[in-house]
Amino acid sequence: MTKIKLIIVDDHKLFREGIKALLAVTDDIEIVGEAEDGATALKRIRELEPDVVLMDINMPGLNGIQVTEQILAQHPQTRIIMLTMLEDDASIFHAMRAGVRGYLLKGAEPEEVLSVIRAVAEGQALFGPAIATRLMQYFKELSAKPAVSDSPFPELTDRELELLRLISQGLNNQEIAQKLVLSPKTVRNHITNIFSKLQVADRAQAIVRAREAGLN
Repeated sequence: MTKIKLIIVDDHKLFREGIKALLAVTDDIEIVGEAEDGATALKRIRELEPDVVLMDINMPGLNGIQVTEQILAQHPQTRIIMLTMLEDDASIFHAMRAGVRGYLLKGAEPEEVLSVIRAVAEGQALFGPAIATRLMQYFKELSAKPAVSDSPFPELTDRELELLRLISQGLNNQEIAQKLVLSPKTVRNHITNIFSKLQVADRAQAIVRAREAGLN
């Protein structure tokens, strides 16, 4: 039996060890490598040519979506599954546009993770039940919205636009978290999405984009 060659990409060692322990008891999945950041992931995937990559979104340096875009541009046969804590609409749809074949939350049951790996390896595109529910809700809300947006950045959600406005006013993450009554982690996740959607590398570039658009 030909085994599914898989690479795990996640910056948390304990999480990688947990996935390795889960897959160690299978007969059809072989872990051929792992990586803890985006740059290493690119190198490992190019060297080892896995069938499937199990990858987080938030990582040091290149994030999982950027790695996906670069890899699929050169190796379109590689099948990538996002396994992440991010369940917001922006992350899900940005990952889908990048070309992922599966999207799971880190709270998924072990059987669900195995099922998605096997299905994706066979050429299917499969998303966990929690993500399927989010997709249905998203399209339901989308159908109720007007087609035209007067936002300077229609690709951003209302919350992301609010954060960008506060960033352009010079507020740091802690100040934004206090003002919007959000956790620092939630603020960081939103800012990561903003940078990705606006295709900016850092806070300074985001501020420039915001101020050029009259957002302050």
